[in-house]
Amino acid sequence: MLESALILFFSLLLDQLLGEPRRFHPLVGFGWCVSKIEAVLNQGGFLYLKGVFGIMLLVAPLVLLLASAQELAFYWVVEIVIVYLAIGRKSLVQHTKSVLKPLIDSDIPIARKKLSYIVSRDTENLDKKSVIKATIESIIENSNDAIFAAIFWYLLAGVPGVLCYRLVNTLDAMWGYKNSRFCQFGWAAAKLDDLMNWIPARLTVLTFALLSSFKKVMQAAFVQGALCSSPNAGPVMAAGASSLNIKLGGDSFYQQQLIAKPVLGNGNEVNVSDIQRALSLINKSLFLWLVVIIVITIIAEVI
Repeated sequence: MLESALILFFSLLLDQLLGEPRRFHPLVGFGWCVSKIEAVLNQGGFLYLKGVFGIMLLVAPLVLLLASAQELAFYWVVEIVIVYLAIGRKSLVQHTKSVLKPLIDSDIPIARKKLSYIVSRDTENLDKKSVIKATIESIIENSNDAIFAAIFWYLLAGVPGVLCYRLVNTLDAMWGYKNSRFCQFGWAAAKLDDLMNWIPARLTVLTFALLSSFKKVMQAAFVQGALCSSPNAGPVMAAGASSLNIKLGGDSFYQQQLIAKPVLGNGNEVNVSDIQRALSLINKSLFLWLVVIIVITIIAEVI
């Protein structure tokens, strides 16, 4: 446990110092492979089975290779690098601030453009309030995917676990669309990502609740969150909105199609300052996780 805690500490330190690699990011190469595999497999019949085969082909060899290397003398270096690459806290902050700056300058067209890099909804016609809401929703939802779920899977299953999680999460981001192209082929990737995020998402909800009004946040997460199409993003975003005492959600356009979405939270309308408040919530949540990890590590060492 002590070794895992130290690996996590140094990985977070690397993330803070370096952020996301600007060149030669391994996930970029993985994404290229994902596109090539999908082009070959996603045609003809048996698309559900082909989607499962695609996951196994892309994920299993890398995870097994990493698991088999655990006896190497400098495996701890590999651990630090993999966990650093899996955690995206600094990247989340940087992408958020790229939207925040033009919002502060009232340059809405630039804010929309920067937002389009981090969300899947249509952004070209969003007003200032909608840009703010979409930015905060991205912060809250991605805090689970990019930070807390990655930490959870590392602590639970080591580097093979966090690598498997990150690869599956990437597959879901590329294949998990509910459209004619991916509804069958991408089904397995979407469901596996939902499964791997189920516990981390609820731990994230619990963290937000502990840092705010516990009963109100938990109620929002499991009443409003249940109305969302995503079993994990819904509760997390509802909990985050309630913790910040703001309203998120509502109908949005995706690929020029209006998608009905519930209102999340029950507080005030959003303003620009709420973006920084959302980032602060994530930082406080990460600090709480680290405190809990340190306490558990100390208890484990004493016992």
